[in-house]
Amino acid sequence: MSKITSDFVHLHVHSHYSLLNAIPTPKELAAAAKADGQTSLAITDAGAMYGVIDFYKACTAEGIKPIIGIDAFLAPRTRFDKEVNIDKPRSRLVLLAKTFKGYQNLIELTTKANVEGFYYRPRVDDELLTRLKDDLICIIPSFAGEVAQALKDVNPEKAAERLDWYKNTFGGDCYLEISHHPEIFDHMTNQAKIIELAEKTSTPLVAAHDVYYLKPEDRVARE
Repeated sequence: MSKITSDFVHLHVHSHYSLLNAIPTPKELAAAAKADGQTSLAITDAGAMYGVIDFYKACTAEGIKPIIGIDAFLAPRTRFDKEVNIDKPRSRLVLLAKTFKGYQNLIELTTKANVEGFYYRPRVDDELLTRLKDDLICIIPSFAGEVAQALKDVNPEKAAERLDWYKNTFGGDCYLEISHHPEIFDHMTNQAKIIELAEKTSTPLVAAHDVYYLKPEDRVARE
């Protein structure tokens, strides 16, 4: 979380409640945002909301507005399909609560993902997203989002089709994420494709960084 500007808000952030995947505690995340002059911060742990209470308390203590979300795993077909080598999730979707109703929908989504959709990971599907979309902001990730993956696979038709579905489902609360990782092969080329598609479809963009640790030296521990 390097210093950028005070009005930049990190909307794709993992805490150590993204089990075996991220390092910072909610308290450390809130303190880092405060030190950087930020006023709001999201938590989007991988398929889980375990850290929400700790995060809310930590942000409140630092005078930071907490934004509650998840980085959801998507079922390739439906959440009830669990066939070897076919239904292991490979795509993700960031969802943020706009209101208390949105927060309640996130809880139900996460519960259904674990109770009904668990296969390798807790998974949501199109039916759940359609039913529980109210008061949620949808951000299609720059790495593991279905649109980004389709563009990387040189399948622009699928990218356009899935983006159209998300926009029809979430309306004006659907965003395409872009991130800056020139150290990763071909990532910036794919970001240009996302930007081009966003312009062509009048889809708003959101800049993010998909945070898993706070300091460069934490990279090794995260690995």
